[in-house]
This record gives sequence, C-alpha cells and structure tokens, in this order.
Amino acid sequence: MLTAVVAARGEPIRSLPFYPYPQAFLGEEDDLVALFREVGRRGAFILQEDGRRFEDNLARFLGARHALGVANATDGLLLALRAAGVRPGDEVIFSSHTMVATAAAIHFCGAVPVPVECGEDHLIDPDAAAAAITPRTTALLPTQLNGRTADMAELGRLADRHGLMIVEDAAQALGSRFRGQCAGTFGAAAAISFYPAKLLGCLGDGGAVITNDAGIAARVGEGRDHGRSATGEVVGWGLNSRLDNLQAAILDYRLQRYGAVVERRRTLARAYRATLSAVAEVLLPPGPAHDPDHFDVFQNYEIEAERRDDLREALRAQGIGTLLPWGGRAVHQWEALGLQRVLPVTEKLFARVLLLPMHPWLTTDDVEYVGQAIRNFYGGRR
Repeated sequence: MLTAVVAARGEPIRSLPFYPYPQAFLGEEDDLVALFREVGRRGAFILQEDGRRFEDNLARFLGARHALGVANATDGLLLALRAAGVRPGDEVIFSSHTMVATAAAIHFCGAVPVPVECGEDHLIDPDAAAAAITPRTTALLPTQLNGRTADMAELGRLADRHGLMIVEDAAQALGSRFRGQCAGTFGAAAAISFYPAKLLGCLGDGGAVITNDAGIAARVGEGRDHGRSATGEVVGWGLNSRLDNLQAAILDYRLQRYGAVVERRRTLARAYRATLSAVAEVLLPPGPAHDPDHFDVFQNYEIEAERRDDLREALRAQGIGTLLPWGGRAVHQWEALGLQRVLPVTEKLFARVLLLPMHPWLTTDDVEYVGQAIRNFYGGRR
C-alpha cells in the first residue's frame, strides 16, 4: 500500500496518506463483492433481514437493549434528541471540540446549542458544563471523541443533580468503555457513525441509534421511516433515514472481526507512544494502559504540537498525511453559526492539535517513520 520514492537528495520518502480510502474496499474486495451479489440477488435492499440481524448483533456487542440503523450519525443524533424529549427552545450543552454535525443535530431539533470547553483529555469538561447550565438546559451531549469515553460518572452526577438527560455523540467510540461500560449506553440514547474511515465503516454513509429505552427505540424507528409505526400507520412527522440493507450486511460482516481491528489500533497507539514519548514539544493522548477506568479504541491519534503548522508541512514533505480536526476550528469558531462564545482553552488547543495517520493498514514501521520525521523536525534525531 505504501509507495517508496526517492527525493532529490537521494533519501527514500514514503507515500503515507492520512487514510487510504481505496483500501476500505480493496482489503476485503472478494468478500464484499460476494456480499453484494448475495444481497442483490435476493432484492433485499431496505429494512430487510440483514439489517435486523446487524442491529441485534450491534446491540449485543454494546450490551444495549436496542440498536436501530439509520442513514448517518447526524440523522441518528437528531432522531435520538427528538425521541428523548428535547424540544424547541431547550438548551443542550456540548463540547466545542467536535464535528459541526453535533451542533447541527441540536439546531435542527429546534434546540439551542451551547458550546463549552474541553478538558486536558480533549473531551467535554464537566466543570465547564456545570457552569453553562441555565433554567432552559435540558440535556448534556458529550462527544466520545477519538475513541475515548468521557468521565461519565461525573457527567452522570451532574445530570442527576440538575434533572438533565444525557444523549451521547458516540460517532467515534464504538467499543470504547468507561469503567467497563460501552460508550453509547450511558444516557437516554446515543448515535454511532459508520462512515468509511470509522473503526467499523461501511462503503458510504451509515449510522445507528443506541438506547435501552423501548419508547425511545419505537420513536426512533418511526422517525427514521417517514413517521410510520411498525403497522405502517403514520403516527407523526418523520425522515427518510434508513440504513440500507447492503451497508448493514457489510457492517455485520465486519462486526464479527471488530475485536482484531480495535486491538490493532491499540498496538499502533503503543508504537506511537514508544517513538514519541521523549519529544518534549509534543503532547500525546493517553496510552492504552494509562488509566484503568478507560478502554480507548483510538479512532484517531490526536496530538498537540508546538509549531504545529510548520511540523505539518515538514511531514507533508516526507510523504506523511495529517489532518486538522474539523477543518482546524472548533464549532464555536465558525462565525456563520452565530454561537458567539469565547472558549480560550479550546481555542488554544486548536492552534496546536493535529491528527496523525491511524488506520488498519498502518504498520509499526510506518509509525516509526512518522516518529522519526517528528523527532528530526524538533532536532531530536536518533
């Protein structure tokens, strides 16, 4: 997958993209083509047995009562908020270090997105969330970011103290756990993403809503299918947001191998820590064995770096792809959204934060290549 080229000075340079999207198909091409043929020959495209089987297996994997496939995680979060009882005019608190989709789901629910600071772990800061609560606040919406689950014990106490519900944005956290409990199972409901670059990805958009509440599950089921109940009666307004059956079949196939995918990413995270731990100019995420309360799945490998933009250019010159999360801005920094907040901790973070390559086709040699390039940039050759 990697291509070696030779620079003008004679040194080999690898082609190491941030995420090699063709591999999401090529790596399992024969099996995926066989799935396509099998599903297609049955004419089983929407809300069929493959989808129901995947939902059952996903719920079982998470230890949840209900999982409902939807067209994407943004729709899933919107449907979850509505089904949980968030209403127009309510305020919903979320960390500004997240994708704009998190806030968009709140907005299109008719509620008011209230962005707050993240903590040292880059996840929502419970103290900042507590300070933002007003009489109009009805929900906390933590983003379980980069494959790590927030401190749900503290957030749970905060929600109980103020009578708030919790709806999780677990788009990046399938299989991540806090004190043994899976992300997506702490609150009233949650949304998970199956975008191709996610740990469990399909070949297009896809998502799921997770809940332990039968009433919420029923309302999400109606909301994703034009407001129709299980009997076909239209019981309210809804969307066309169904996970198509082919994608569900692909996801179910991949879910059976998911444990190996997670362990591979944890191995790569250990390799990054080994090669970069001595670089004083770089702040690394917690390692896999850092905290017994957390089991991280490393959807992304997000660092903080001094002279971040110069480092990024130096890595690009070495054939290494990187990414600025969310286009390089926190949600509240997009002026067109009109959120009008000043969050100095998050703003300082976004001047330093950088995502390094992290995907199943990365090798430990690749990680060492990245680490060597970073060490060279900061003058720490070895």
